[in-house]
Amino acid sequence: MLETFEYRARDRNGDAKSGTVEAESRQAVLEHLRDQGYLPVSVTTKRPAALKREIHLPFSRRVKLAEIALFSRQFSTMIEAGITVMRALTILQSQSENPTLVATVTEMRAQIAAGSSLSDAVAKFPKVFDRLFLAMVRAGEASGTLDVILHRVSDSLEKRVELQRKIKSALTYPVAVLVLVVVILTAMLIFVVPTFKNIFASLGGQLPLPTRILLAVSHLAVEFFPLLLLLYAGIAFGFVRMRKSRKGKAILDRLSLRIPVFGTLIHKYALARFAGSLATLIRSGVNLVPALDIASQVASNAVLEEAILDTRDGISQGEGIAGRLARHPIFPPMVTQMVAIGEESGSLDTLLEKIAAYYHQEVAAMTESLASLLEPLLIVVLGAVVGSMVIALYLPMFDVIKLLK
Repeated sequence: MLETFEYRARDRNGDAKSGTVEAESRQAVLEHLRDQGYLPVSVTTKRPAALKREIHLPFSRRVKLAEIALFSRQFSTMIEAGITVMRALTILQSQSENPTLVATVTEMRAQIAAGSSLSDAVAKFPKVFDRLFLAMVRAGEASGTLDVILHRVSDSLEKRVELQRKIKSALTYPVAVLVLVVVILTAMLIFVVPTFKNIFASLGGQLPLPTRILLAVSHLAVEFFPLLLLLYAGIAFGFVRMRKSRKGKAILDRLSLRIPVFGTLIHKYALARFAGSLATLIRSGVNLVPALDIASQVASNAVLEEAILDTRDGISQGEGIAGRLARHPIFPPMVTQMVAIGEESGSLDTLLEKIAAYYHQEVAAMTESLASLLEPLLIVVLGAVVGSMVIALYLPMFDVIKLLK
């Protein structure tokens, strides 16, 4: 019985060729390609369109970026040492502690054993390997320098992991303090303030305005406590849902860039990711237009993504990258000028790496200074909020003491 096979091969000049052919077996297709003077790259059974979909793994644990960076580093080392791709994947499969990554590598080995290339196997798992990783693997396969490319991927991912760690360390503390303030305020309004209500009633007279306001807010919080909990849950759920939607993420990204101090930090972080990813892609042989398309997603900021995609469209129409970038205020003059120099000198990847290194240092310096400044500032804020409530509670007591005197 004849089956339809899809094949990819290269001729004697190294040019790529692909197509479909009917044969009794995969081996028959390989022999046919060799007889025609082609070097087979991959031969796979053509599946119905309904079956061509992303492979879903039975595990829900997410594969972290740091794990992909380690995977790339180990993979490149083994390929450089002369170990075959299949053998390297077998070793990596046994070393990984993440069940999702283990299942991914297992399925990749099965795909390659069935005739797929490494890049085709990687493309089956877009939730594990992003477009940057896939593009780099394809470039490595095409150039025959997979070990070098994987080494660059690991370098790029490790820098991204370091940047993420610095950003999280800068943002986690203020968010934690904000949540703590909300919890303390809610607890005081529900459990502490009502105990003073009977005491104030026995004193008689009119209470000070801050005390009356605090008692009214406490009364509302006690009466509508279930609704208050639903409000908190709704805010958290709405934020998560908004972050996942494209329009919501764009709104949040625009607002985040306007936050004092933190907006500057987020801006520099996005520029560092964009410049570093684009430099890695260009140095690995990826054309500028698809490289910009991939780098726009790696930047992880909707405002920057729009500007990069607009630049990509301009380049497709024959414009220069520096001139197009200069149209968007999100790119500082320093970035556009260095890109222009790199474009004119033919060393765009080198200049982009310098830009990425500069903003990487800027992010590191800002996070260190924020850590030293935010801690006392947030302690003061927390003390002021709690202290103002305590003062409002004790104002009537001061009036009683004055009357006794």
